[in-house]
Amino acid sequence: MNINIQSVHFDADSKLIGYVKRRLEKLNNFNDSIIQVNVFLKLDNVVHAIKDKIAEIRVHVPRHNFFVKSTSKSFEESFDDALDSMVTQIKKNKERKAA
Repeated sequence: MNINIQSVHFDADSKLIGYVKRRLEKLNNFNDSIIQVNVFLKLDNVVHAIKDKIAEIRVHVPRHNFFVKSTSKSFEESFDDALDSMVTQIKKNKERKAA
């Protein structure tokens, strides 16, 4: 599984990148044929004082792509919400293939 993390409109610190990578390793438990995972961490409302944190996750498996997006006040919370949604999508896809 190839992991690519990009931060948009800011520079992510090593602590945040390490957190994301540790959490992404758990995706292999749900689908062992994951080819690539792209994570985009973005700041929204850059011109305003309030900055929402956006996490987008795109997972590539053979013959299928998954995508989720979540927004909150912290990157960790946004990423965790997006990862939960991603796990749900992967499980549903696996159940459909098994049926």
